[in-house]
Amino acid sequence: MRIGVLAEKTGVSRDALRFYEREGLIQADRHQNGYRDYPEGVATLVSLIRQAQALGFSLTEIGGLLRGLGGGLSQEEIEAVLREKLAEIDARMVALGELRSVVATRLAEACPLGLDAG
Repeated sequence: MRIGVLAEKTGVSRDALRFYEREGLIQADRHQNGYRDYPEGVATLVSLIRQAQALGFSLTEIGGLLRGLGGGLSQEEIEAVLREKLAEIDARMVALGELRSVVATRLAEACPLGLDAG
């Protein structure tokens, strides 16, 4: 399948698909004229990549997971990865909550940046 068909099928831009390919996340056969020809299963793989991104995984993390899936990750391994991501999200939420508190305190003060007025 050509890149335009894959882009239309997945809702992912051609540029993003080329980027995924450069990053080694997806692969295409190349014709002599330079056209990419993607196998049918790549559409499912692109959907998986997008879902993982929506869950907060970086492309580097996704690449590692995809390599693991090639070897067959167990249910326990997948759960461990998801638990790690959840802990990372929880830690970021705590940090953002602390940052929010500082900003709210500064906003409530006469000088929001905490500088002396005189």
